[in-house]
Amino acid sequence: MVHKEHEVLLIIKIQMTSKYSDKGIINISNIFSEKHSTYNAQSQSKLNNIQEPITTAPPEVKYIIGRVLQLEKDRLYKKTPRINDDILKIIKEAVQ
Repeated sequence: MVHKEHEVLLIIKIQMTSKYSDKGIINISNIFSEKHSTYNAQSQSKLNNIQEPITTAPPEVKYIIGRVLQLEKDRLYKKTPRINDDILKIIKEAVQ
């Protein structure tokens, strides 16, 4: 981290002497920017495998998953959502 701080100070000094161009701002942004991982074909196929049980599920199961997800979204703001009884109710409705 010390190395990056020295780079930033150097860039700021250069910036101050070069009549405030945008180059210094871009350089600072590049130093502190987050490095995003690149997805290759293998990791993309792993992501698809994770979703496979949901995408290949029968319509009844997809219905249950959709209702439960909506219920969870509706209760995110609560400190204790107490969602188990409602999930059981959704499953019983789908089975009957």
